[in-house]
Amino acid sequence: MGRTDRAARAIAASPAAVYAALVDRAAVESWLPPEGMRGRIEHWDPRPGGGFRMVLTYLDPTGSPGKSGDATDVVEVGFAELVPDQRVVQRADFVADDPSFAGTMTMTWQLTPTGAGTQVTVTADDVPPGIDQQDHEGGIASSLEHLAAVVEG
Repeated sequence: MGRTDRAARAIAASPAAVYAALVDRAAVESWLPPEGMRGRIEHWDPRPGGGFRMVLTYLDPTGSPGKSGDATDVVEVGFAELVPDQRVVQRADFVADDPSFAGTMTMTWQLTPTGAGTQVTVTADDVPPGIDQQDHEGGIASSLEHLAAVVEG
């Protein structure tokens, strides 16, 4: 069993608005890449058993070698569970030759209504050991910041 990383953020939008941004291709492509990266979704099938493939590219690859190529990370994501306005569970596998990035990481996006909007908690279970914990949690926090910008308008 691997490591668990977490991040959370209060977002001033309804759980329905946040959930919609978690399952919309264009929205995911805009908010999921953390700061310093851009993303491109190659295929999209938003249903349990479906998934997507995202290519993440470092804007400045200096000192940030990619897992899948010189300046890229490629991740295959499967949707394990989609519960409208409550939760999205994804299974993510990085495309990499390095065995320290192997294995399936489970990402749970939990949406909890609050008086001011939605508390979004992201839990990443079985994080591959090649992924630095501080960098990963910072990346999740960055994605949450971008998600907030998209849904808060």
